[in-house]
Amino acid sequence: MAVLPTIELLQKHTLPTLVQREIERRILAGELAPGAKLVEADIAAQLRVSRGPVREAFRALGQAGLVRTEKNRGVFVRQVSLEEANEIYDVRAVLEGLVGKLAARRIRPEQDDRIRAVVKKMHAVARRGGQPGDAEAYYPLNVEFHDLLLEAAGNRALAANYRRIVNELDLYRRATISRSAENIAISTREHEAIVNAVARRDEKLAERLLNEHVVASCERLHRVLAKPARAA
Repeated sequence: MAVLPTIELLQKHTLPTLVQREIERRILAGELAPGAKLVEADIAAQLRVSRGPVREAFRALGQAGLVRTEKNRGVFVRQVSLEEANEIYDVRAVLEGLVGKLAARRIRPEQDDRIRAVVKKMHAVARRGGQPGDAEAYYPLNVEFHDLLLEAAGNRALAANYRRIVNELDLYRRATISRSAENIAISTREHEAIVNAVARRDEKLAERLLNEHVVASCERLHRVLAKPARAA
């Protein structure tokens, strides 16, 4: 059960926003599976809030592409087909390229330091060589890396469009990492090459590497999904 929001949090965020963030966290963490029905009354009871903020959170999550509302049936965690994922990857590749180009143009030294610190942690996970829990440790680092690059790009319109696209792909991205340990080392090398290009202010190379990183991620996804899932 979630901890009640503190007064400080409520001063910074509305209650519907806090509810939205908690539901989003559960979806992206895999606690709420694709296709799962979200019952307004149940969520409100779990979070100890009234149903109004939950209803508003559902609307925002629908706009973010994480849930869908079916008439007379309710609200469900969105399921993205592989065909849809392929189309989203096409769009994400273009957006990531732009992120790389703008980040190379605008990144500040302290931002570069933060991104390199994340890559260092990625290498630490990769060196463990496929130990239990590696995917859980690596996945948030992967998200943080791309979020920091997006911050360095400094474009709010790009950020808004990028986040929706990424939200829709998150469950697939998690599957790619969790079902194929060798992808952690490969992905880490790609991330290091990207941050080096950004730090050198090489806009064309950063754009190309990020575009290729997304294309390669899509290819890895297809290879992973073609293999049977490992038994727990």
